[in-house]
Amino acid sequence: MHDFNEVFIQILILLAIAIAVVGIAKKINQPDTIALVLVGLLLGVVNLPFPLIDHAEEFITQSEVFQVIIISLFLPILLGDATLKLPFHHLYQQKNTVIGMALGGTFLSFIIIGFSAHYLIGMPIAVAFTFAALMSATDPISVLSIFKSAGVSQKLSTIMEGESLFNDGIAIVLFQISSIYLLTYIEMGWAGVGSGVWLFLRFAVGGVLVGVILGFIFSQVIRFYDDYPFEIAVSALLFFGSYFIAEHLHVSGVIAVVAGGFVFGDYGGKIGMSATTERNINSFWDVITLIANSLIFLIVGLEIRNIDFMGQWNIIVFAILIVIGARIIALFISTMPAKSLNRKERILLNWGGLKGSLSIALALSLPLSFEGRETILLLTFSVVLFSLIVQGLTIKPLIAKLGLNQKEQENDVH
Repeated sequence: MHDFNEVFIQILILLAIAIAVVGIAKKINQPDTIALVLVGLLLGVVNLPFPLIDHAEEFITQSEVFQVIIISLFLPILLGDATLKLPFHHLYQQKNTVIGMALGGTFLSFIIIGFSAHYLIGMPIAVAFTFAALMSATDPISVLSIFKSAGVSQKLSTIMEGESLFNDGIAIVLFQISSIYLLTYIEMGWAGVGSGVWLFLRFAVGGVLVGVILGFIFSQVIRFYDDYPFEIAVSALLFFGSYFIAEHLHVSGVIAVVAGGFVFGDYGGKIGMSATTERNINSFWDVITLIANSLIFLIVGLEIRNIDFMGQWNIIVFAILIVIGARIIALFISTMPAKSLNRKERILLNWGGLKGSLSIALALSLPLSFEGRETILLLTFSVVLFSLIVQGLTIKPLIAKLGLNQKEQENDVH
């Protein structure tokens, strides 16, 4: 009991700091996720003698138990919330661009980063491709809040969020294959390639099937009720249930959550949700997502004290350049068929492909016995910090420079 109380107090302390930072960031009209990372960095670098913060941070970042919780608890929340917020008809209008970026772009990025990290940085092949999978996932949370405040078009916001939702699922499947099975498949030669493709398809298609079936069943359940607390509870059961059932069946839990969330939000929303339910269900998940993200982004900054950067700057710079270069190439090739995108919009989508909480959560979930874990943590945190701070803080000026806020575009038309 004493241990549980201590753990609870530690998490509460971190949460209190995180919520305070979010409150200040909102007051001065700055992206709260970037503010959280900067405060975490400050606490990590300055290393002030706050024993309670030290204990909380150590528990969060070093405990294997919590590393599992980050994946099992936070991911279904973040992904489920995002699927409810993104109207399916908006996504359907941009389906070709989103599918091209999420499928083609993610695979291209994975291949380019993996081979570059292996040959240019000298990382072992399994470590290189595990890192590549982490870097193929994009995090729309920070960038979408900036897009919204800068008045970027609905088309670009939908493409950015849609790409992220689908490529997160694909990146996690690639991460599982790379970190667990890759060496075995390499030893098998061409048969290993076939096994890898089959495993990917099984993970992905199985996840979609689980999500669609559960999403449909839960949508039918809420048809018989107009009771928003109950329907919120049903949505939580769907997100966590689809994740754990899919994982139990050895298919992708993340893809199951995304598929189930879309069916529940779109089909279930039409047949079973009143306007009051829809408003309250979104408000509920807004709060839960705020708490989850606040903790994760603060942890990103705090983890700095556990990473030894000394003598590693060469590979850090290489890793950042590789990831940026891979994004440029992958996005350029994957959006070639998208005639609706102009050059300026492609530039913004490229620079807006931030890395964030998912990459960190997955990196922390690697078992302590995984060879190369420290290198992956070093490079993942370095790229994420660069992405959130440098790219995150320059997106708004870039939007203004490119003239992609709607007011300026309307002025140009008139």
